[in-house]
Order: sequence, then structure tokens, then C-alpha cells
Amino acid sequence: MAPVKQIMFDCDNTLVLSEQLAFEACTELANELLEKHNVDKRYTVKELLTTFVGQNFRGMMKGLQEKHNFTMPQDEMEAYVDRELGAVISKLSKSCEPCPGVIEVIERLAKEGRKMSVVSTSAKPRVVAAIEHVNLTRFFPDEHVYSAATSLNPPSSKPDPAIYLHAAREEGAEPSECVTVEDSVSGATAAMRAGIPCIGYVGVYGIEDSEEKMKEMAQALQEKCKVAAVMYDWKEFDKCLAQIEG
Repeated sequence: MAPVKQIMFDCDNTLVLSEQLAFEACTELANELLEKHNVDKRYTVKELLTTFVGQNFRGMMKGLQEKHNFTMPQDEMEAYVDRELGAVISKLSKSCEPCPGVIEVIERLAKEGRKMSVVSTSAKPRVVAAIEHVNLTRFFPDEHVYSAATSLNPPSSKPDPAIYLHAAREEGAEPSECVTVEDSVSGATAAMRAGIPCIGYVGVYGIEDSEEKMKEMAQALQEKCKVAAVMYDWKEFDKCLAQIEG
């Protein structure tokens, strides 16, 4: 294909190491919710992350209801969404770090004049808090940050492709003229359904989990999501992009 018009990036565990911090904040609320609805199951941070990685808190609560057969009133869901957002923003604005090597890549792409945006399933205030803390807002101003939880009405969550289709329209590009970087099956599935070529980034699994988990995720992204390339380290980004641009 011709040079891409728009390079899109997922945020959590793609640009910033935020998933672990975010799930620490929301596990307590998730277990509180289960107790409130008389569900015996309680999740550890790792178990919740493994089960719902790539989904926002709204999507997670819908998943918990389906998995454990209970129903939340809409006002209760909105109250929990607000509480979770505040707790996560507090953590990210103090503690999150960039994924290794990503700053250098983004700086180089900016010098090359590449058009870039962030396309996340997480609430926009959370995304902004994370990229502000690692000094990436200089490359991703507010108008180029898109959130499935905040930018859409009604809100959505990956693997629904709606946020990618919305971002492409706003940026004036066809989905096929874009490329994105995703670390999860749900995110890469959203890209696939939107018709956007995807680079699957799995390096974070080697940092936070194990080499075996990293290889398992690479295989899942290739087989389930048909990613165009797999990236184990941000140093490989140029090679992966060249592979897509042909």
C-alpha cells in the first residue's frame, strides 16, 4: 500500500505502562460490585486483568454481569464508572511510565511529519492523564485523542470498531489509509473489523508477565486478529511499518 496517512496508537500498555495500575484501582470496585449483587466470586488484580484486558470499565461491568448472571441499573453503572475513573486517574497521574523505547519512536515520527493520533477504549480524561505524565501531549493534543468511552454517543468499547471508524473520519482518512498499534486481542479485533491494518505490540507481556505469555499473545494476535505485523520491541516499529507500506 501507499504511505499511510494516519498512524494510530492504542494507549494502555502500548504507549504507557498503565494496565496494571488501572486494574489495581478497579479490582476493589469490581469486587465491591460483585458482593453488592450477592456474587461469591472475587478477583485478584492479575485475574481481572487477564479476563478483561483491553476493555474499559464499562465494558468490564457488562462482562461481569454476563459472566455472573446479574443486572445493574443504569444509574448504578454510571456511578461506578465515575468512581473508577477518579481512582485510575489518581494512580496514572502519579506513577505511570512510558513503554520502553516508545518516546524515541514518536519523536522521530513527529520530525518526519507523520500524522498521529491516540485511539483508546479508555475514558479520555484517563488517557490524557497518562500521556501528560509521560510528556506525550506535545505529540497528541486533545483534538487527536479519541476515546470509545468518551468520544462516542452512546459510549462503546473495543472490540467494537466504532471508535476507529470515528477517529478515521475525524482525521480525514479512509480506514485502509491508516495503521494502528494494539497490544490486546480486543483492540486488534476492533482494528480488524474497522479495516485498519494493525501492528500487534507484545513487548509489554515480556515486561509484566513472561516470555511465554508474550509468545502466546503474538500467536493470538496473528491467528485471531490477522495483524499485519508483530512487534516485540518498539525498536522494530520502522520495520513493521515498512512491511505494511510495502
